[in-house]
Amino acid sequence: MNAERFRRELEDTPALQRGLNRYVYVLICQLAQTAACTRFHAVEPRLARWLLMTADRACSEEFYLTQEFLSHMLGVRRVGVTNAAGSLQKRKLISYSRGAMKILDRAGLEAAACGCYLADKQTYERILN
Repeated sequence: MNAERFRRELEDTPALQRGLNRYVYVLICQLAQTAACTRFHAVEPRLARWLLMTADRACSEEFYLTQEFLSHMLGVRRVGVTNAAGSLQKRKLISYSRGAMKILDRAGLEAAACGCYLADKQTYERILN
């Protein structure tokens, strides 16, 4: 669909426009939360948050993520991911080997995550559900 047709659809379909506006609002809130999280929280709670968000969107407690990808998402070197994932693994919250990630204790991982996870989740549920 080209941009002009999309604009017409937005004008002709107020429900689509409202839904898209709500989605963009949530996305901007999450981006702002992520920026603050990156600046003020340690790597381990950020990793826990990111893993929970991934599981929520994947609708699965198991997924594949490389250390390189996680290092880009968290804005840290791979050794930072190694240390944080190792700590979460020692606490039996996750299982992680060669990119295969499995959340073993979701409640424990939520407790390990920074408050940004709950803030994002509440915003998402309040605006989009």
